[in-house]
Amino acid sequence: QVHLVESGGGLAQAGGSLKLSCTKSGYPYNCGTLGWFRQAPGQEREFVAAITSSGRAIEYADSVKGRATVSRDNAKNTLNLEMNNLKPEDAAVYYCACRGNVILSTREAQYDYWGQGTQVTVSS
Repeated sequence: QVHLVESGGGLAQAGGSLKLSCTKSGYPYNCGTLGWFRQAPGQEREFVAAITSSGRAIEYADSVKGRATVSRDNAKNTLNLEMNNLKPEDAAVYYCACRGNVILSTREAQYDYWGQGTQVTVSS
């Protein structure tokens, strides 16, 4: 079993920044793509950002493009998401997800393993 554990969530101010991290452990499954998704209350989970194992393919949702940076450290089995200029609409539970395929996907259904999520609250 692959375990993904997110950290770094909490309360942030609008206009501020935050850094989320995700650590993978357990079965040595190769996450060809690692992604971040988020779910706000009453809304469906949505794609935020993803990065392939080589780091050559990266994609962001339009809602965070220019404000977010996704990165991964394969040696440490970690995935990071840094977001700047936070907006109230960024408040959500943020999930880390692992996809075995090295072809980047923004589709939730194409990810194999998920973390439990970390709450991000943005105060205006």
